Amino acid sequence: MPSFQSLFLSVLILSAGLRLWLLLRQMRHVWQHRDTVPAAFRDRIPAQEHARAATYTLAKARVGLLHLALETGLLLALTLGGGLQWVHDQAAGLNIHPLLAGVGFLLGLFLLTGLVELPLSLWRQFGVEARFGFNRQTVAGFFTDLLKEAGLGLVIGAPLLLLVLWLMGRMGDAWWLWVWGVWTGFNLLALALYPTVIAPLFNTFTPLEDASLRSRIDALLKRAGFTSNGVFVMDGSKRSSHGNAYFTGLGASKRIVFFDTLLTQLSPEQIEAVLAH
Repeated sequence: MPSFQSLFLSVLILSAGLRLWLLLRQMRHVWQHRDTVPAAFRDRIPAQEHARAATYTLAKARVGLLHLALETGLLLALTLGGGLQWVHDQAAGLNIHPLLAGVGFLLGLFLLTGLVELPLSLWRQFGVEARFGFNRQTVAGFFTDLLKEAGLGLVIGAPLLLLVLWLMGRMGDAWWLWVWGVWTGFNLLALALYPTVIAPLFNTFTPLEDASLRSRIDALLKRAGFTSNGVFVMDGSKRSSHGNAYFTGLGASKRIVFFDTLLTQLSPEQIEAVLAH
């Protein structure tokens, strides 16, 4: 029988190899067709813009290659390289309650992973996105968002991890069922609170004022049988010039959100199509 280490390495190599193959396959296809606009769009998209979009896609894919290598290397360092044991020893050396040490161990892993991936995140935002004119984020804003995310993770994640570890130690063989119930309840609660409590910590949301567009969106929602608690515009332009739309929430908290950049870039018909998609 193969050892667990051999099985782990085999699965890791297979997974990383498959992801690498798919990414390289996509890059090769984009490169081969970067100078040819599909026939269905030749009267709408200039060849120059098509080539620029392909170049942008390839630039992001190269970052994806670096992320795949970094992610795989970090996983090897944490497992076979003894990184997990080192983080565990640091948490255990704090001489605190075992449950708190367990939470410290997990938070330490999240912190370590975040620090390792930080340079790549900075390059993605201020290298690739900025080179193609999409970035509107400042360095101060980037780290402010990072601190907010870390604060939320600490305030929400630490108690949740503490509860999960306590259940694992107290509920016997059925611990996984209790943890599944807690995790499901947490996700439902987070989904309900996200639009009105969490998202406003990062962006400003205002009701959609364009009456004509609002009527068009209401008609779309009626045809789809979708009810919401409002249609809002988000100040996505303070971070990026990309446009997007989404719906989020649960029950009475459901809402439709448009990036302000989307409203300035597209016609009402196109905006409706983006939301319908």
